[in-house]
Amino acid sequence: MREWTFLTHHAHVLIAVALDRDATVRSIAEQVGISTRAAVTILNDLEDGGYLERERRGRRNHYILYPERPLRHPSNAAHTAGELIRALADLPGRPSRD
Repeated sequence: MREWTFLTHHAHVLIAVALDRDATVRSIAEQVGISTRAAVTILNDLEDGGYLERERRGRRNHYILYPERPLRHPSNAAHTAGELIRALADLPGRPSRD
């Protein structure tokens, strides 16, 4: 049986960055299960789309997210990246659903 998931790698990278704004490309790639080259391509896409910005801090990047940006697919455009992140990421301060 062919493996598939509901979310794209772009969504997984966005969530990984939301969880750690100082993550390295290598750690993002490992968390998502993609190559570092693919992670860089996706980070570039997300930056070009206005979902994040990279800020250089010494030798590392710090990511600034823009969660108010709408999702790209027309059927989801009424929702924001922040809604997706809040729904799927285990962010500190998020109420648990025990």
